[in-house]
Amino acid sequence: MLYGLLLALAALAGCAGPSPGAMAPPAATDRVVALPSGATLKVAADWTVTASPDGLILEWLFTFHRSSPQGQLDVLASMKPTTGFGALFQYSNPLASAAGYIGARTIQPDGEIGVAYDEVMRDKVFRPLRMSRTTFSFDEALRADHASPHSRDMSLRNVPIDMVLNHSIIPVRPAGGAWSSVRDYARYVRLELARGRLPDGSAFVTEKNLVARRVPQVRTGENSWYGMGLWIEDIKGIRVISHGGSMFGYKSDFFFVPDIGVGGVFLTNADSGWGVVRAIMLRTLEVIYDGKPEAEVGLLSSVRESHAYLCGEQRDWKVPPEPAEVKRLARAYRNPALGEIVVRGGPDEVVFQFGGWQSRMASKLNPDGTTSFISIDPGVRGFEFNAPAAVGVYTRLRLLDAQHSYEYESE
Repeated sequence: MLYGLLLALAALAGCAGPSPGAMAPPAATDRVVALPSGATLKVAADWTVTASPDGLILEWLFTFHRSSPQGQLDVLASMKPTTGFGALFQYSNPLASAAGYIGARTIQPDGEIGVAYDEVMRDKVFRPLRMSRTTFSFDEALRADHASPHSRDMSLRNVPIDMVLNHSIIPVRPAGGAWSSVRDYARYVRLELARGRLPDGSAFVTEKNLVARRVPQVRTGENSWYGMGLWIEDIKGIRVISHGGSMFGYKSDFFFVPDIGVGGVFLTNADSGWGVVRAIMLRTLEVIYDGKPEAEVGLLSSVRESHAYLCGEQRDWKVPPEPAEVKRLARAYRNPALGEIVVRGGPDEVVFQFGGWQSRMASKLNPDGTTSFISIDPGVRGFEFNAPAAVGVYTRLRLLDAQHSYEYESE
Protein backbone atom coordinates (compact mmCIF):
# COMPACT_ATOMS: atom_id res chain seq x y z
CA MET A 1 0.00 0.00 0.00
CA LEU A 2 1.12 3.54 -0.70
CA TYR A 3 0.78 4.65 2.92
CA GLY A 4 3.85 2.52 3.67
CA LEU A 5 5.82 4.53 1.13
CA LEU A 6 4.65 7.71 2.86
CA LEU A 7 5.86 6.36 6.22
CA ALA A 8 9.25 5.65 4.67
CA LEU A 9 9.40 9.26 3.46
CA ALA A 10 8.28 10.59 6.84
CA ALA A 11 11.04 8.65 8.58
CA LEU A 12 13.53 10.03 6.06
CA ALA A 13 12.38 13.55 6.94
CA GLY A 14 13.39 12.92 10.53
CA CYS A 15 9.88 12.74 11.92
CA ALA A 16 10.48 9.67 14.08
CA GLY A 17 12.14 9.67 17.46
CA PRO A 18 13.37 6.83 19.69
CA SER A 19 10.85 4.03 19.90
CA PRO A 20 9.12 3.12 23.22
CA GLY A 21 8.27 -0.40 22.46
CA ALA A 22 0.24 3.04 15.17
CA MET A 23 -13.89 15.70 7.15
CA ALA A 24 -13.54 16.06 10.76
CA PRO A 25 -14.18 19.53 12.15
CA PRO A 26 -10.85 21.39 12.40
CA ALA A 27 -11.38 21.67 16.14
CA ALA A 28 -11.21 17.89 16.43
CA THR A 29 -7.95 17.56 14.52
CA ASP A 30 -5.57 18.25 17.39
CA ARG A 31 -6.18 14.92 19.06
CA VAL A 32 -5.01 13.10 15.94
CA VAL A 33 -1.43 14.26 16.32
CA ALA A 34 -0.97 13.82 20.04
CA LEU A 35 1.37 10.82 19.92
CA PRO A 36 2.86 9.66 23.21
CA SER A 37 6.13 11.31 24.13
CA GLY A 38 8.97 9.61 22.26
CA ALA A 39 6.60 7.56 20.10
CA THR A 40 7.47 6.93 16.48
CA LEU A 41 5.75 6.08 13.25
CA LYS A 42 6.66 2.47 13.96
CA VAL A 43 3.84 2.41 16.51
CA ALA A 44 1.34 2.99 13.72
CA ALA A 45 3.12 0.61 11.39
CA ASP A 46 3.17 -2.19 13.96
CA TRP A 47 -0.56 -1.97 14.43
CA THR A 48 -1.17 -2.43 10.74
CA VAL A 49 0.68 -5.72 10.61
CA THR A 50 -0.11 -7.33 13.94
CA ALA A 51 -3.08 -8.54 15.87
CA SER A 52 -6.17 -6.42 15.99
CA PRO A 53 -9.79 -7.23 16.73
CA ASP A 54 -12.18 -7.88 13.90
CA GLY A 55 -11.88 -5.09 11.37
CA LEU A 56 -15.41 -3.86 12.23
CA ILE A 57 -16.27 -4.21 8.56
CA LEU A 58 -20.02 -3.99 9.11
CA GLU A 59 -19.70 -0.76 11.12
CA TRP A 60 -17.60 0.64 8.29
CA LEU A 61 -20.03 -0.34 5.51
CA PHE A 62 -23.22 0.61 7.31
CA THR A 63 -22.08 3.97 8.72
CA PHE A 64 -19.61 5.45 6.20
CA HIS A 65 -22.15 8.05 5.03
CA ARG A 66 -21.88 9.71 8.44
CA SER A 67 -18.20 8.99 9.11
CA SER A 68 -14.93 10.86 8.48
CA PRO A 69 -11.17 10.34 8.87
CA GLN A 70 -11.43 11.58 12.46
CA GLY A 71 -14.44 9.35 13.03
CA GLN A 72 -12.44 6.32 11.93
CA LEU A 73 -9.64 7.26 14.32
CA ASP A 74 -12.25 7.45 17.06
CA VAL A 75 -13.34 3.92 16.10
CA LEU A 76 -9.73 2.84 16.42
CA ALA A 77 -9.63 4.29 19.94
CA SER A 78 -12.37 1.83 20.95
CA MET A 79 -10.60 -1.22 19.53
CA LYS A 80 -8.58 -3.58 21.70
CA PRO A 81 -5.94 -6.08 20.52
CA THR A 82 -6.98 -9.69 20.88
CA THR A 83 -3.39 -11.03 20.90
CA GLY A 84 0.14 -9.68 21.31
CA PHE A 85 1.98 -7.83 18.55
CA GLY A 86 2.98 -10.15 15.74
CA ALA A 87 1.07 -13.14 17.07
CA LEU A 88 -1.80 -13.20 14.58
CA PHE A 89 -2.72 -11.43 11.35
CA GLN A 90 -6.14 -9.75 11.22
CA TYR A 91 -6.43 -6.99 8.66
CA SER A 92 -8.14 -3.74 9.72
CA ASN A 93 -8.94 -0.67 7.63
CA PRO A 94 -8.95 1.73 10.62
CA LEU A 95 -5.45 0.56 11.59
CA ALA A 96 -4.05 0.90 8.08
CA SER A 97 -5.65 4.30 7.55
CA ALA A 98 -4.35 5.56 10.92
CA ALA A 99 -0.80 4.80 9.77
CA GLY A 100 -1.33 6.92 6.66
CA TYR A 101 -2.98 9.80 8.51
CA ILE A 102 -0.25 9.90 11.16
CA GLY A 103 2.45 9.80 8.49
CA ALA A 104 0.82 12.74 6.70
CA ARG A 105 0.38 14.68 9.92
CA THR A 106 4.10 14.46 10.73
CA ILE A 107 4.83 16.15 7.38
CA GLN A 108 1.88 18.57 7.31
CA PRO A 109 0.77 19.42 10.87
CA ASP A 110 -2.05 21.80 9.92
CA GLY A 111 -5.51 21.41 8.41
CA GLU A 112 -8.15 18.70 8.43
CA ILE A 113 -6.49 15.29 8.62
CA GLY A 114 -8.02 13.86 5.42
CA VAL A 115 -7.16 16.93 3.36
CA ALA A 116 -3.63 16.90 4.79
CA TYR A 117 -3.20 13.28 3.72
CA ASP A 118 -4.45 14.01 0.19
CA GLU A 119 -2.11 16.98 -0.19
CA VAL A 120 0.94 15.21 1.19
CA MET A 121 0.39 12.19 -1.05
CA ARG A 122 -0.10 14.44 -4.07
CA ASP A 123 2.97 16.62 -3.40
CA LYS A 124 5.37 14.08 -1.86
CA VAL A 125 4.47 10.89 -3.74
CA PHE A 126 2.33 11.24 -6.85
CA ARG A 127 4.01 14.30 -8.39
CA PRO A 128 7.63 13.14 -7.90
CA LEU A 129 6.71 9.74 -9.36
CA ARG A 130 4.84 11.42 -12.26
CA MET A 131 1.61 9.63 -11.29
CA SER A 132 -0.52 12.35 -12.87
CA ARG A 133 -3.68 10.23 -13.15
CA THR A 134 -3.68 9.07 -9.54
CA THR A 135 -6.01 10.80 -7.09
CA PHE A 136 -8.09 10.25 -3.96
CA SER A 137 -10.85 12.47 -5.34
CA PHE A 138 -13.95 10.61 -6.54
CA ASP A 139 -15.19 13.77 -8.25
CA GLU A 140 -11.98 14.10 -10.24
CA ALA A 141 -11.88 10.42 -11.17
CA LEU A 142 -15.52 10.18 -12.21
CA ARG A 143 -15.26 13.27 -14.41
CA ALA A 144 -12.48 11.57 -16.37
CA ASP A 145 -12.50 8.45 -18.52
CA HIS A 146 -12.86 5.64 -15.97
CA ALA A 147 -13.84 1.98 -15.71
CA SER A 148 -17.26 1.34 -14.16
CA PRO A 149 -17.60 -1.37 -11.47
CA HIS A 150 -19.25 -4.73 -12.24
CA SER A 151 -20.46 -7.69 -10.22
CA ARG A 152 -22.61 -10.80 -10.65
CA ASP A 153 -26.39 -10.63 -10.66
CA MET A 154 -28.67 -13.52 -9.73
CA SER A 155 -28.07 -15.13 -13.13
CA LEU A 156 -24.31 -14.88 -12.40
CA ARG A 157 -23.70 -12.46 -15.27
CA ASN A 158 -21.33 -9.55 -14.72
CA VAL A 159 -23.39 -6.35 -14.82
CA PRO A 160 -22.66 -2.70 -13.97
CA ILE A 161 -23.29 -1.82 -10.31
CA ASP A 162 -23.91 1.34 -8.32
CA MET A 163 -20.81 3.31 -7.33
CA VAL A 164 -22.25 4.43 -3.99
CA LEU A 165 -20.71 1.77 -1.74
CA ASN A 166 -17.24 2.55 -3.03
CA HIS A 167 -17.56 5.92 -1.31
CA SER A 168 -17.17 3.93 1.91
CA ILE A 169 -13.40 4.01 1.39
CA ILE A 170 -13.23 7.81 1.64
CA PRO A 171 -12.99 8.01 5.47
CA VAL A 172 -10.27 5.29 5.45
CA ARG A 173 -8.65 6.15 2.10
CA PRO A 174 -5.03 5.43 3.13
CA ALA A 175 -6.18 1.79 3.30
CA GLY A 176 -6.92 1.75 -0.43
CA GLY A 177 -8.86 4.72 -1.78
CA ALA A 178 -6.67 5.85 -4.69
CA TRP A 179 -7.89 5.94 -8.28
CA SER A 180 -5.08 5.20 -10.72
CA SER A 181 -4.12 3.76 -14.10
CA VAL A 182 -1.89 0.81 -14.97
CA ARG A 183 0.73 3.17 -16.41
CA ASP A 184 0.73 5.36 -13.29
CA TYR A 185 0.93 2.47 -10.85
CA ALA A 186 3.70 0.85 -12.86
CA ARG A 187 5.80 3.92 -12.00
CA TYR A 188 5.44 3.03 -8.33
CA VAL A 189 6.42 -0.61 -9.02
CA ARG A 190 9.44 0.64 -10.96
CA LEU A 191 10.49 2.63 -7.86
CA GLU A 192 10.32 -0.55 -5.78
CA LEU A 193 12.48 -2.41 -8.29
CA ALA A 194 14.96 0.50 -8.40
CA ARG A 195 15.19 0.33 -4.59
CA GLY A 196 14.02 3.91 -4.09
CA ARG A 197 15.62 5.66 -7.06
CA LEU A 198 13.83 7.62 -9.77
CA PRO A 199 14.51 7.01 -13.49
CA ASP A 200 17.11 9.82 -13.52
CA GLY A 201 19.06 8.05 -10.76
CA SER A 202 18.18 10.48 -7.98
CA ALA A 203 17.04 9.10 -4.64
CA PHE A 204 13.33 9.43 -3.91
CA VAL A 205 13.55 7.49 -0.63
CA THR A 206 16.45 5.75 1.07
CA GLU A 207 16.92 2.11 0.19
CA LYS A 208 17.05 1.30 3.89
CA ASN A 209 13.61 2.76 4.58
CA LEU A 210 12.09 1.30 1.42
CA VAL A 211 13.34 -2.23 1.98
CA ALA A 212 12.37 -2.17 5.68
CA ARG A 213 8.74 -2.32 4.56
CA ARG A 214 9.40 -5.74 3.03
CA VAL A 215 10.56 -7.36 6.25
CA PRO A 216 8.03 -10.02 7.38
CA GLN A 217 6.23 -8.92 10.54
CA VAL A 218 3.50 -11.51 10.99
CA ARG A 219 2.84 -14.87 9.32
CA THR A 220 -0.31 -15.13 7.18
CA GLY A 221 0.23 -18.64 5.82
CA GLU A 222 2.77 -21.42 5.49
CA ASN A 223 4.82 -19.44 2.97
CA SER A 224 3.43 -15.91 3.33
CA TRP A 225 3.77 -12.94 5.65
CA TYR A 226 2.67 -9.32 5.99
CA GLY A 227 5.13 -6.45 6.19
CA MET A 228 4.41 -2.72 6.30
CA GLY A 229 1.54 -2.55 3.81
CA LEU A 230 3.07 -5.30 1.67
CA TRP A 231 2.45 -9.03 1.24
CA ILE A 232 5.54 -11.22 1.21
CA GLU A 233 5.19 -14.66 -0.35
CA ASP A 234 7.52 -17.48 -1.33
CA ILE A 235 6.06 -19.11 -4.44
CA LYS A 236 7.98 -22.31 -5.16
CA GLY A 237 11.07 -20.72 -3.65
CA ILE A 238 10.67 -17.35 -5.41
CA ARG A 239 10.29 -14.31 -3.13
CA VAL A 240 7.38 -12.20 -4.42
CA ILE A 241 6.21 -8.87 -2.96
CA SER A 242 2.67 -7.75 -3.70
CA HIS A 243 -0.50 -6.12 -2.45
CA GLY A 244 -4.05 -6.31 -3.70
CA GLY A 245 -6.98 -3.97 -3.41
CA SER A 246 -10.68 -4.77 -3.22
CA MET A 247 -13.69 -2.50 -3.48
CA PHE A 248 -17.18 -3.11 -4.83
CA GLY A 249 -16.82 -4.10 -8.47
CA TYR A 250 -13.07 -3.49 -8.50
CA LYS A 251 -10.20 -5.90 -7.82
CA SER A 252 -6.54 -4.97 -8.29
CA ASP A 253 -3.06 -6.20 -7.52
CA PHE A 254 0.59 -5.45 -8.15
CA PHE A 255 3.63 -7.63 -7.67
CA PHE A 256 7.36 -7.55 -8.11
CA VAL A 257 10.22 -10.01 -7.81
CA PRO A 258 13.17 -8.07 -6.35
CA ASP A 259 15.80 -10.65 -7.33
CA ILE A 260 15.17 -10.39 -11.07
CA GLY A 261 13.70 -6.90 -11.45
CA VAL A 262 10.30 -7.95 -12.79
CA GLY A 263 6.91 -6.63 -11.72
CA GLY A 264 3.36 -6.09 -12.89
CA VAL A 265 0.15 -4.16 -12.23
CA PHE A 266 -3.38 -5.51 -12.69
CA LEU A 267 -6.51 -3.35 -12.44
CA THR A 268 -9.90 -4.99 -13.05
CA ASN A 269 -13.42 -3.61 -12.87
CA ALA A 270 -15.29 -6.73 -11.77
CA ASP A 271 -15.59 -8.64 -8.50
CA SER A 272 -14.59 -11.76 -10.43
CA GLY A 273 -11.20 -10.15 -11.17
CA TRP A 274 -9.43 -11.67 -8.15
CA GLY A 275 -8.83 -15.03 -9.78
CA VAL A 276 -7.69 -13.41 -13.02
CA VAL A 277 -5.02 -11.19 -11.48
CA ARG A 278 -3.61 -14.06 -9.42
CA ALA A 279 -3.51 -16.34 -12.46
CA ILE A 280 -1.69 -13.72 -14.57
CA MET A 281 0.93 -13.23 -11.88
CA LEU A 282 1.52 -16.98 -11.57
CA ARG A 283 1.62 -17.41 -15.34
CA THR A 284 4.22 -14.63 -15.57
CA LEU A 285 6.42 -16.53 -13.12
CA GLU A 286 5.90 -19.76 -15.07
CA VAL A 287 7.10 -18.10 -18.28
CA ILE A 288 10.11 -16.43 -16.67
CA TYR A 289 11.26 -19.53 -14.78
CA ASP A 290 10.18 -22.08 -17.38
CA GLY A 291 7.80 -23.59 -14.84
CA LYS A 292 5.07 -26.15 -15.22
CA PRO A 293 1.97 -24.47 -16.75
CA GLU A 294 -0.48 -24.65 -13.85
CA ALA A 295 -1.90 -21.11 -13.67
CA GLU A 296 -4.50 -21.49 -16.41
CA VAL A 297 -5.72 -24.80 -15.05
CA GLY A 298 -6.03 -23.24 -11.60
CA LEU A 299 -7.99 -20.28 -12.97
CA LEU A 300 -10.47 -22.47 -14.84
CA SER A 301 -10.93 -24.62 -11.75
CA SER A 302 -11.59 -21.59 -9.55
CA VAL A 303 -14.15 -20.28 -12.04
CA ARG A 304 -16.04 -23.58 -11.89
CA GLU A 305 -15.84 -23.69 -8.08
CA SER A 306 -17.03 -20.10 -7.76
CA HIS A 307 -19.98 -20.73 -10.06
CA ALA A 308 -20.95 -23.87 -8.13
CA TYR A 309 -20.67 -22.05 -4.80
CA LEU A 310 -22.80 -19.09 -5.88
CA CYS A 311 -25.44 -21.35 -7.41
CA GLY A 312 -25.58 -23.40 -4.22
CA GLU A 313 -25.68 -20.29 -2.02
CA GLN A 314 -28.76 -18.86 -3.71
CA ARG A 315 -30.59 -22.16 -4.26
CA ASP A 316 -32.91 -21.58 -1.28
CA TRP A 317 -33.38 -17.85 -1.83
CA LYS A 318 -36.90 -16.86 -2.85
CA VAL A 319 -37.07 -13.93 -5.29
CA PRO A 320 -39.30 -12.02 -4.97
CA PRO A 321 -39.48 -12.72 -1.24
CA GLU A 322 -42.36 -14.66 0.28
CA PRO A 323 -45.25 -12.11 0.50
CA ALA A 324 -46.52 -13.47 3.82
CA GLU A 325 -43.07 -12.97 5.36
CA VAL A 326 -42.67 -9.47 3.90
CA LYS A 327 -45.96 -8.45 5.56
CA ARG A 328 -44.44 -9.34 8.94
CA LEU A 329 -41.61 -6.81 8.57
CA ALA A 330 -41.80 -3.57 10.52
CA ARG A 331 -41.38 -0.31 8.65
CA ALA A 332 -37.98 0.38 10.21
CA TYR A 333 -35.36 -1.17 12.49
CA ARG A 334 -32.42 0.30 14.38
CA ASN A 335 -29.14 -0.97 15.82
CA PRO A 336 -27.02 1.33 18.03
CA ALA A 337 -23.81 0.59 16.11
CA LEU A 338 -25.05 0.12 12.54
CA GLY A 339 -27.91 2.61 12.41
CA GLU A 340 -31.30 2.33 10.74
CA ILE A 341 -32.92 0.00 8.22
CA VAL A 342 -35.92 1.44 6.40
CA VAL A 343 -38.09 -1.24 4.77
CA ARG A 344 -39.72 -0.27 1.48
CA GLY A 345 -42.08 -2.72 -0.18
CA GLY A 346 -43.47 -3.00 -3.69
CA PRO A 347 -45.65 -5.42 -5.63
CA ASP A 348 -42.76 -7.70 -6.54
CA GLU A 349 -39.91 -6.72 -4.22
CA VAL A 350 -38.83 -5.43 -0.85
CA VAL A 351 -35.90 -3.05 -0.42
CA PHE A 352 -33.81 -2.46 2.71
CA GLN A 353 -32.37 1.07 2.89
CA PHE A 354 -29.21 1.16 5.03
CA GLY A 355 -28.51 4.88 5.21
CA GLY A 356 -25.83 5.26 2.54
CA TRP A 357 -26.95 2.36 0.33
CA GLN A 358 -29.77 -0.06 -0.34
CA SER A 359 -30.54 -3.50 -1.78
CA ARG A 360 -33.45 -5.62 -2.93
CA MET A 361 -33.98 -8.58 -0.64
CA ALA A 362 -34.76 -12.27 -1.02
CA SER A 363 -36.30 -14.44 1.68
CA LYS A 364 -35.08 -17.83 2.89
CA LEU A 365 -36.74 -20.41 5.12
CA ASN A 366 -34.11 -21.79 7.52
CA PRO A 367 -33.94 -25.37 8.88
CA ASP A 368 -34.91 -24.11 12.36
CA GLY A 369 -38.13 -22.65 10.98
CA THR A 370 -37.04 -19.01 11.10
CA THR A 371 -36.90 -16.71 8.09
CA SER A 372 -33.95 -14.69 6.79
CA PHE A 373 -33.94 -11.72 4.44
CA ILE A 374 -30.85 -11.61 2.21
CA SER A 375 -29.49 -8.78 0.06
CA ILE A 376 -29.36 -9.72 -3.63
CA ASP A 377 -28.28 -6.62 -5.56
CA PRO A 378 -25.04 -7.17 -7.55
CA GLY A 379 -22.02 -6.25 -5.50
CA VAL A 380 -23.76 -6.49 -2.12
CA ARG A 381 -25.36 -9.93 -2.28
CA GLY A 382 -25.29 -12.10 0.81
CA PHE A 383 -25.96 -9.82 3.80
CA GLU A 384 -28.33 -12.04 5.81
CA PHE A 385 -30.79 -10.61 8.35
CA ASN A 386 -32.37 -13.37 10.41
CA ALA A 387 -35.80 -12.81 11.93
CA PRO A 388 -35.98 -14.73 15.23
CA ALA A 389 -39.17 -16.64 15.86
CA ALA A 390 -42.05 -14.31 16.74
CA VAL A 391 -45.80 -14.04 16.67
CA GLY A 392 -47.05 -11.45 14.22
CA VAL A 393 -44.68 -8.62 13.25
CA TYR A 394 -40.95 -9.33 13.33
CA THR A 395 -39.76 -6.97 16.08
CA ARG A 396 -36.09 -7.97 15.74
CA LEU A 397 -33.60 -8.74 12.99
CA ARG A 398 -30.15 -10.22 13.60
CA LEU A 399 -27.03 -9.68 11.44
CA LEU A 400 -23.91 -11.73 12.13
CA ASP A 401 -20.24 -11.45 11.24
CA ALA A 402 -17.31 -13.61 12.31
CA GLN A 403 -17.06 -12.07 15.79
CA HIS A 404 -20.22 -10.05 16.39
CA SER A 405 -24.00 -10.32 16.53
CA TYR A 406 -25.93 -7.14 15.73
CA GLU A 407 -29.53 -6.97 16.99
CA TYR A 408 -31.90 -4.61 15.25
CA GLU A 409 -35.08 -3.56 17.09
CA SER A 410 -38.21 -2.39 15.29
CA GLU A 411 -39.11 1.29 15.54
